[in-house]
Amino acid sequence: MCKLKYEHKCKIEAQNSKAIEGEQKVMQNRETTIILRTLFEKPESTQRDLAETLGVSLGKTNQLLQGAVDQGLLRKQSSEEGRGRNVLYALTEEGQQALETYRVDAALVLASGFGSRFVPLTYETPKGLLEVFGERMIERQIRQLQEVGITDITIMVGYLKEKFDYLIDKYQVKLLYNPEYVTKNTLATMYHAASVLRGKNCYILSSDNWMRENMYHRYEADSWYAASFMKGETREWAMETARNGAIKEVHVGGCDQWCMYGPVYFTREFSEKFLPMIERYYRMPGTESFYWEDVLIRNLKQLPPIYINRQPEDEIYEFENLEELRQFDEKYVNHSGSEAMQLVSKVFGIPESFIVHIKCLKAGMTNKSWYFSVLDTPEAPETCRGQAYICRIPGPGTEKLINRFHENEVYKAVAGLGITEELVYFNPENGYKISRYYHGARNADYGNPVELRQCMTLLKRLHNSGIVLQHDFDLQKEMERYEGYIREAGAEIPFEDYTEVRRHAEEVFHFVAAQKRPKTIAHIDSVKDNFIFTDEGLKMIDWEYCGMADPLTDLAMAAIYSYMSFDEAKNLMEVYRNAPLQEPENPTADEVNAKKPALMQEFDTARASGEDHVPAESPTAADGGIALHGLCDEDASLLVVAYMGLGGLLWALWCVYKMSLGESFGDYTLRMYRYFKDAYKILQKSGKI
Repeated sequence: MCKLKYEHKCKIEAQNSKAIEGEQKVMQNRETTIILRTLFEKPESTQRDLAETLGVSLGKTNQLLQGAVDQGLLRKQSSEEGRGRNVLYALTEEGQQALETYRVDAALVLASGFGSRFVPLTYETPKGLLEVFGERMIERQIRQLQEVGITDITIMVGYLKEKFDYLIDKYQVKLLYNPEYVTKNTLATMYHAASVLRGKNCYILSSDNWMRENMYHRYEADSWYAASFMKGETREWAMETARNGAIKEVHVGGCDQWCMYGPVYFTREFSEKFLPMIERYYRMPGTESFYWEDVLIRNLKQLPPIYINRQPEDEIYEFENLEELRQFDEKYVNHSGSEAMQLVSKVFGIPESFIVHIKCLKAGMTNKSWYFSVLDTPEAPETCRGQAYICRIPGPGTEKLINRFHENEVYKAVAGLGITEELVYFNPENGYKISRYYHGARNADYGNPVELRQCMTLLKRLHNSGIVLQHDFDLQKEMERYEGYIREAGAEIPFEDYTEVRRHAEEVFHFVAAQKRPKTIAHIDSVKDNFIFTDEGLKMIDWEYCGMADPLTDLAMAAIYSYMSFDEAKNLMEVYRNAPLQEPENPTADEVNAKKPALMQEFDTARASGEDHVPAESPTAADGGIALHGLCDEDASLLVVAYMGLGGLLWALWCVYKMSLGESFGDYTLRMYRYFKDAYKILQKSGKI
């Protein structure tokens, strides 16, 4: 071997040796700190007790103990009577001072999320405030922290944040609001909590964890992530560790794995390196759905070591759903305390234990809905046994936005058409609704020309049904109503030019009124998600905004809900115009078409006399039915443009009011507002205003 190669080899070996020596020193410091902590908490601990705590041999433990004695951190005491050769050790003043370096300063409890796994309980109660064996999960964790002397505790809140206020007085904790709990994942949560972590040794807990024993300490030797052993196949985050226990890799799933599960601990040194990474990833596009662990996993090699903290079996519980909670705490089998569960139990005449397969459905902008089925058992009524349903719970503030008695009227009026879901229960007092679930049902796709035509055919059928409701959907009155609610909430309309826009809106209202448009039953919420294909054909759902209105309003609403351009809305109108009143296979189509001439004449007479509502049986026409009768393409298009603008402005105000209640809608508010401004320009250019 040449001299140069030999010198290089020696240099590499020296570097490796130094690294190993450094790692051993760090490991020894960790182990020594754990020994000091254990003797602080349990002075009676023997060498064997310490060896078990450390997970090392008795010989290694004695070596560490002697090293601590040599450093003046510990002193030997006489052997304990009856304990053989075991020697007891006590902390010296120097040992206590050394331990103070590792004191835990604070704790952060993450409690801002909705907790969809615990639906319907979490519609009323945040997940962390659910009880297990008579004690709320978050209170159990606060109590455990305070038992070891940790009093600087911050609760990160968001969903139903007011529910946590009592904790301030009861436990002297602090609340920190997460403004993005609806739209972003825990990466954003950690970003907003940076001030709690910075410069502190800090625990990070999830409010819905339940620890059997108190696993917290006044002192912690290093950063760690709690781990539970998952037998068999798992889809959790599984950890691979170095020999010293440092986490070196994390992957999803595997078999018989130690997985990330439960609390976390960050030293101030770790947070100093980690928090800038959190901020950097937070500002990256496309990270809205990231967990903070995603940042950790991607940067393990660039961070100070974070160790695995293996916990015994059945020590940490993270309940996946209500079903698991039922198995753990029998209280939840039949007495969950949930108003929604009690309602279902009463409606079907079954105990709560028969309500199974519960899951949260996609939350709408107005309501919360959850799926369930009735246990398939002879003890359940035959009418509902094994059947699946959807329960709707109105969202906050909807008692002002929605008249449930009107909605009830609508369901009764359209029942004969066979175009809506089958209702099992409806309460107009509070808006609770239970309806049949259609297995295999799917939402319509407006991007599919065939499905769009089918949806417009159903909508046209509704408009020409002759159904007359006792209430209107008046865009102008609704807009004034929302403005009033915003003022009542003490909020401000955030658009700088709203005064001018509102004045322009009055011009558009004047233009629309001058057309003397007919009023028919109109769905108003004709978004594609409210058209569902079932094994019984196409149906429309969610009728809460339905009322008597210009049927062209439905075309405009369908357009803006889908973020259509004004040109795309023209195409939508043509699809509507060319759609048959009934699909060809419908046996009543010929009967309806045979009435066209007489009905059309009746409608023309009614409009000429100034009547607002259509006759009992509405006309249909080859050119698009009552909605487009007597209108040229240009006039019809401009009316749709006007309604798109007015509808956009209305829903922008709707969003402002809902935001005053703590909800967020991303760029939806701005896009709706823009619809009006762009529509106004089109109407100006046309000379109509």
